[in-house]
Amino acid sequence: MSEAEDFARLLRELKERAGLSYGALARRLHTSTSTLHRYCNGEALPAEFAVVDRFARACGATQGEAVDLHRAWLLADARRRAGTAAQPVPVPVPEPVAEPEPEPTVVVAPEPVPEPVGRGAWYRRRAAVVAAAGVTAGAVAVALLAAAGPDRGAPHAGGRTGPGMGASGGTGAPVSPGPLGSGSASAPAATDVPEPTSPAGSAGSAGSAGETGATAPAPGGTSVSPSAPGRAPVVPLKAAVRSHVWTAGCDHAYLSGRAPGSVSPPPVEADAPAWASAQGAVHAGSQIVEVTLHGTGEGAVVLEDLEVRVAARRKPPAWNVYQMSQGCGGGLTPAAFAVNLDAPRPLARPVAGNDGGDPLPAPAFPLRVSASEPVVLRVEAATTGCDCDWSLDLRWTGPSGSGTLRIDDGGRPLRTSAATGRPVYGYALEQGRWAR
Repeated sequence: MSEAEDFARLLRELKERAGLSYGALARRLHTSTSTLHRYCNGEALPAEFAVVDRFARACGATQGEAVDLHRAWLLADARRRAGTAAQPVPVPVPEPVAEPEPEPTVVVAPEPVPEPVGRGAWYRRRAAVVAAAGVTAGAVAVALLAAAGPDRGAPHAGGRTGPGMGASGGTGAPVSPGPLGSGSASAPAATDVPEPTSPAGSAGSAGSAGETGATAPAPGGTSVSPSAPGRAPVVPLKAAVRSHVWTAGCDHAYLSGRAPGSVSPPPVEADAPAWASAQGAVHAGSQIVEVTLHGTGEGAVVLEDLEVRVAARRKPPAWNVYQMSQGCGGGLTPAAFAVNLDAPRPLARPVAGNDGGDPLPAPAFPLRVSASEPVVLRVEAATTGCDCDWSLDLRWTGPSGSGTLRIDDGGRPLRTSAATGRPVYGYALEQGRWAR
């Protein structure tokens, strides 16, 4: 059974137990009946977990069932981002048997006791395979750096790697302790944070799903404190970043320097990164970023704080505003961290939410994350006066030490621009064009 089918099965089980029709449940989730039917049949997957969370609560799911549903959605979403389907395991073809030797001695090894098959056991085996792949990638990076020699970006003894260094080396410029810059990679989906290659602490990477530019996503940086002399600490986090999250899945606006006749029709939320890149568009007025974090080891990781870094402030461009919807929304306002980019020192301020009159508590640090307990951070940034380049630094502490994970847009800063006083266009479906 694929990840999407497993997720759809859990949805159907909760719906059937609750005794709700597709129409009644769709009204509670502020979505269409046909869309909900596709979710439950495994033909489509929700773009964000907020829809899944509302589904679980509407069906009266227990805390354990909600965790299982969240885990199934994360695995299905990761498979969708990767764009690859699970391949069948080939059956080995036996080689021709040579002539038997006289009186062969056969030694039969005892078969291992199989682990009970279940969603939890399968998930642990998958985590072990992912962790092994990360260790192998780190070992290859060490071998490449050692073969290149000290002039290819290897850090000096007792030093730290410079900003922008990935597995291929960097500038070698000295860096003071603290958050490191961004590296480079080519994986557009959620990627694992590889093990550092320097015993004294080095730049790792975290995946970024979604981008506004034309280049492929690259990882954010992370600094690590070693847990023991001469031993490289393991970065214990895996992150997936969505930088094109729309309010209620439909409400958002972009700035673009193109004339209305040259701008493509508005996309669905899942296609927004490619659309924005093609139109040369940036977020207008506000931007929502969601970060899904997993632990990669056996122990838990504590998320301590979220810091906002504004790299540049410019005068907003005199571009047009293109609204993605002429009006939508529902009764859900998710709890989030609100950021005012116009403040001299912006802070990530916890804000409570609301779901149809039921209050949702504001997020608060510290937060615990592990392989079986993922955490989703939602950050809503806004500006009325600048074209801002910004990023987030997430401070964490784990069994291997502590560090800072840089959250950005594929190795580049996130970009949000004010749109006050700019011409606003909406898409007229009956006319097939953008109109004011």
